[in-house]
Amino acid sequence: MRQGDAALARWYEEQTLVRERQAAQQTPEERRSWLLGQLRHSLGTFERSTGFSPVMLERTVCDGYIRERVELSAVSGLTFGAYVLIPDGTSGRLPAVVAVHGHGYGSRQICGMTADGEIDTLSTGGHSHFAVQLVKRGMVVIAPDVIGFGERRLASDLAGDPNAPNSCYVMATRLLMLGRTLTGLRVAEIIGALDYLAERPEVDPSRIGIAGFSGGSVISYTAAALDDRIRAALLIGYPNTFKDSIWDIRHCLCNYTPGILTEAELPELLGLIAPRPLFLESGRNDHIFPAEGFERAVAEIQKLYERADAGERLAYDLFEGDHEVSGRHSFDWMKRQLEAIQNL
Repeated sequence: MRQGDAALARWYEEQTLVRERQAAQQTPEERRSWLLGQLRHSLGTFERSTGFSPVMLERTVCDGYIRERVELSAVSGLTFGAYVLIPDGTSGRLPAVVAVHGHGYGSRQICGMTADGEIDTLSTGGHSHFAVQLVKRGMVVIAPDVIGFGERRLASDLAGDPNAPNSCYVMATRLLMLGRTLTGLRVAEIIGALDYLAERPEVDPSRIGIAGFSGGSVISYTAAALDDRIRAALLIGYPNTFKDSIWDIRHCLCNYTPGILTEAELPELLGLIAPRPLFLESGRNDHIFPAEGFERAVAEIQKLYERADAGERLAYDLFEGDHEVSGRHSFDWMKRQLEAIQNL
């Protein structure tokens, strides 16, 4: 028993029993309120920026849409770039989506570009240019650069390796020492992007959704749980149980939140989005978010949605693929969900 495997397994099971006993003593409303409070607390807090005005950096005419580049700020002392994609030939206020990329070279990877800003004809890396796919369905899309990737890698990481894939490890460990989390910082900036998007003249602020892939789904589900302005959520390449994925399989450190399993397993956290529409998407051959865990998570989330009288608002797709974006059903689903809000 020197290696600790059995002890870790026992501690996981013991914590599961603790959570189940606690949940049994709470009403669904009490449980939801408590979990939201615990989630906020676990992320850590970041001072919001004040007095910063968005800056337009560039405007490019693309095939079927306009692509703008803007400079934003949500956390004091930090700025970030974001692409805004606006469909051609539309009028009035449109539904909109916050598109959150995962591990890779930043927002360009979902906006049809290579790392150096050229047109990407290959769509490598699993992201499938999904921001472009969404704008071509008639929705305004904002794609922020997530801190730690692409041009937002730390200078100290690039000094040691100009090709460093990301700065997740250094940022996550140092923030943990400050009692904060990298997820908390990223969510704060995504909510800042949401603030900006809601003020755009082309956007109907009552019809905004969020879509994230892989690590972008961590940010997306957390933002959606905490901010009711997000009216529909699409989570790709992440929905699972912690036990089947983050716990059992080595992942980037940015996926780990201290104490999260004392609060809930992942399906219950994803269920905090209920009763708002939620689409779960995963590849059957995803090696880091296994199909078995996806199916277990879907079953648990379905129960939560049915308890909220919103069973019809949960949809999912386990497609034949790897750790990648499909969108074969989910992109049109997002458009339908946001367009239907005007009829509610």
